[in-house]
Amino acid sequence: MSYLDHLMELRRRVMRVLLFFLAALVLGFFVAQPVVEMLKTHDVAKEIPWFVFNLTDALRVYMQFAFLIAVLLTLPVALYQLWRFVAPGLYPEERRAALLYIPLAVGLFVLGAAFAYFALFPLIVRFLKSVAENMGATPAYGMAQYFGFLFNVVIPVAVLFELPVLSMFLTRLRILNPLVLRKFRRLAYLVLVVVAVVITPPDIVSAVLVYAPLVLLYEIAVWSSTVVWHKQQREDAEREARWQEEERAAEEARRDGAPPGQDGAPVYQSEESLPPEG
Repeated sequence: MSYLDHLMELRRRVMRVLLFFLAALVLGFFVAQPVVEMLKTHDVAKEIPWFVFNLTDALRVYMQFAFLIAVLLTLPVALYQLWRFVAPGLYPEERRAALLYIPLAVGLFVLGAAFAYFALFPLIVRFLKSVAENMGATPAYGMAQYFGFLFNVVIPVAVLFELPVLSMFLTRLRILNPLVLRKFRRLAYLVLVVVAVVITPPDIVSAVLVYAPLVLLYEIAVWSSTVVWHKQQREDAEREARWQEEERAAEEARRDGAPPGQDGAPVYQSEESLPPEG
C-alpha cells in the first residue's frame, strides 16, 4: 500500500469509530441517570450531601456520565479497528495474537476501575473527610465535586492497569522490547511514586497501597513483553529457516532446468512464510 492508501484506510477506521461513538453516546444519554442513581447507593456516597452549587452542575454530571459510558462502549471497537489497521503489516501468527489483546485490554481496564472505585476511592474520601472534621470545617461540596473527584481517581488508575497489554502490543509491533523496559525501570519506579503520591491522601499507608499494585503491573508488563519478544525471536528464526530452505529448493530447481517462477523467483509454500505487507 502507498502512503496515501494508508491515510485513506486510517480515515475509514477513524470514521467507523466516531460513528459508533455517536451511537453509544445516544445510548449513554438514556442510561446515565440510572448509573448515577446506582453509584449514589455506595456506602461512601450515602454520606455525601447531594447539593448543586451551580445551575449547570447537574447537567454537567449527566453529560460526563453519558460521555464516559460512550467511551467505555467504544473502547473494544476502537481497539478492533486499530488491529485491523495494523494487521496487514503483521505476520499471520502475530495477527492472531494481537487480536487476543482486545478482550485482555478491556478486562484490565475494568479491573483497574473496580480496584480504584471499591478499594482506593473510599479510603481517600474517608481520609479527606476526617481531616475536614478534625479542623472543624463544614463540608460544602455536592454532586459535581463528588463525581468529578471520582473520575480523577478512577480513570487514571484504570488506564495504568493497561500497562501489561500495552507493552505486549507494542512489542508485537516491534516498537518496544523488554530490554528498554528494564533499562528504564528505575525511572519508571520514580514516575509511579509520583503518580501514587498525587492520587492518594498525604499519608504513607495510602501511597504504598497504590504504589505496590502499580509496581506489580510494571513488572507484569516487563514479563509479558519478554514472553512476546522471545516468541518473536523463535518465530523469526523459524521463518528465516523456511526462507533459506525455499531458496535452496528454488536454486536446485533452476539447476534442474525447472524454475519455480518467473525470473527464477522462489515460490513461498505457505502464508506464514510470506513477509508482512506494508
